[in-house]
Amino acid sequence: MRDIAVFSGSAHPELAAEVCAHLGVPLSPTRVSRFANDCLEVQLQANCRERDVFLIQPLVKPVQENLVELLLMCDAARGASARRITVVMPHYSYARSDKKDEPRISLGGRLVADLLVSAGASRVLAMTLHSPQVHGFFSVPVDHLHALRELAAHFQQYDLSRTTVVSPDLGNVKEAAAFARLIGAQVAAGAKQRFADDRVSINSVIGEVTDRDVIVLDDEIAKGSTVLELLERLRELKPRSIRVACTHGLFAAGALKRIGEQPDILEIVCTNTVPVPEEERTEKLRILSIAPALAEAVRRIHNGESVSALFDAPRSE
Repeated sequence: MRDIAVFSGSAHPELAAEVCAHLGVPLSPTRVSRFANDCLEVQLQANCRERDVFLIQPLVKPVQENLVELLLMCDAARGASARRITVVMPHYSYARSDKKDEPRISLGGRLVADLLVSAGASRVLAMTLHSPQVHGFFSVPVDHLHALRELAAHFQQYDLSRTTVVSPDLGNVKEAAAFARLIGAQVAAGAKQRFADDRVSINSVIGEVTDRDVIVLDDEIAKGSTVLELLERLRELKPRSIRVACTHGLFAAGALKRIGEQPDILEIVCTNTVPVPEEERTEKLRILSIAPALAEAVRRIHNGESVSALFDAPRSE
């Protein structure tokens, strides 16, 4: 892969290094500095001219710093005459700002997509966007991966004969159903109403969970309010066991500790799309790597092969 150059921002260099290890290419160095007036400056310290450039940067806390850094990386690659610039964004935090549900409200998901394209991005590789319509916010091609296969491979070590996959809300039930098909389980969903970013109400659970092994599946866990509210409803229905799984383990404001302290939660499973600090991890946490999937997608994009075919056949380890 001689004509490829992979760079990482500051958000998650460990993931970028793991992706490069699977690709068999070096992770090219990036220099990020700050002027006296607090403005950022980015220098890509490897040749980009007429090369296929991949910029790996999830939008995680501090989101605005990492976003501006990514925009500057795009601009630097474009100014260096890159043949194509692919933004590899394992987590797109602004995807949650995807609809106008109040008067005079901003649509951050679309605005940031426009900013990335204006900065020079010619393609986007994303993992488990918060909602499918976000895909359409980009005016350049988007390859949208999911981590259901990695999660399914983990849970297949257990007896799944009496398992129900529970989506916390009806909006995520399609993904939960797809995951349930992968592991041969039933599916259920919570009837959720959100009042604020950290305040939700789940009135009921639709589906069979009594005396069954439950896997609560969501796309991301931030403050954990939805999981904890769902747990209260599940306890009323007396499941046999409860495990929690998500793609993006953001775990803001002590969420991982609060969820881990629940005695009836056996396990919390997430992927490494975002970094989870060592000091915040609990013995119940399992982190799965999506680096092989990202690396294979990068290889296919570079070679002009189908990325959707990744979901058509079992992934080799």
